[in-house]
Amino acid sequence: MDCQDYTTYQSERKRGQHLGLDDRGAIQQMHRLGYSNRAIARAVKCSPTTVGNELCRGTPECHPGRRGRKPGYTARRGQAAYEANRTRCHRPHRIARCKDFTQFVVSQVREHRWSLDACVGYARLHRLFREDEMVCTKTLYNELSAGRLPLSLFEVPELLKRKRRKENSRVYKRPKGRSIDERPGIVNERSELGHWEADTVVGRRAGKESVVLTLLERVTDNYIAMRISCKTSEAVLEAMSHLRTDYGDAFSQIFKTITADNGSEFEDFSKVEEWGTQVYFAHPYSSWERPQNERHNGLLRRYIPKGVSIEKYAHEEVLAFADEINGLPRKRLAYSTPEELFDAFLDAVYAA
Repeated sequence: MDCQDYTTYQSERKRGQHLGLDDRGAIQQMHRLGYSNRAIARAVKCSPTTVGNELCRGTPECHPGRRGRKPGYTARRGQAAYEANRTRCHRPHRIARCKDFTQFVVSQVREHRWSLDACVGYARLHRLFREDEMVCTKTLYNELSAGRLPLSLFEVPELLKRKRRKENSRVYKRPKGRSIDERPGIVNERSELGHWEADTVVGRRAGKESVVLTLLERVTDNYIAMRISCKTSEAVLEAMSHLRTDYGDAFSQIFKTITADNGSEFEDFSKVEEWGTQVYFAHPYSSWERPQNERHNGLLRRYIPKGVSIEKYAHEEVLAFADEINGLPRKRLAYSTPEELFDAFLDAVYAA
């Protein structure tokens, strides 16, 4: 049965495109028939110079003996030479000349779990390498995606965590204390230090075993993580009492406000106001109102994966995890670390 919509004719080569194997076959046949370069160029629709270069490229340089015939141009030899040249025509990747910087990035990602951007920013801030010995963040991610960086995607988990934001269809319940709507506007501006966000990180058994109480300072990104015995209001208040003992009379200056969620473990969290700290509660099911704390809880999951019992980790180990997170340079902090900025804040408070 005939098909009226099918054709075996190939599309014509557009002006400026490279020659294909069919074009080279036409050049070979017309050259053997004695056509000039200009006549061949008109037929193939290219420049006569292109034809001349192609004939030189596809003709071997060696000459056989007297009894052998003179070597001529062949389309297959010309195509092979073209493909060999194409492998060398691309600009070499700059990262190939940045071996020391690449080793630094791989070391920081694997040993300290830095992001690629943190590696670039920290190296530039402290001038660890010259500019011509480094590549930018985007280049690093491109090389990682292309498989030219000695790292796997699973060692840079941020690339695999992108999720679509779901619309919130839940009905808000009454907060357990002063609402976040009453919180001073200066907290949102992030221009004053001493304003914190609080949450808990659960292991197994839905918090019926040990959990981690976390607090984050909104300006410096300083992260505090403490293992507590269970997910109850009594355990949370006990941990806050220990924290108050550690910071002494300056507690209310260091912890001016704390914003928590409406979990059962924060049922009596408003009692912290007796120490001079203002406590606010986010709307239920609105974790986006405490974005920095949620983000850092995700960083903690690098060390304490979901579904793994927190009973496996000692209190000192959890503190060490927080220290590792506080040692990560941040782009938002001009590639300083939260630890450096928070120590400067404490020095200013105690000096006053």
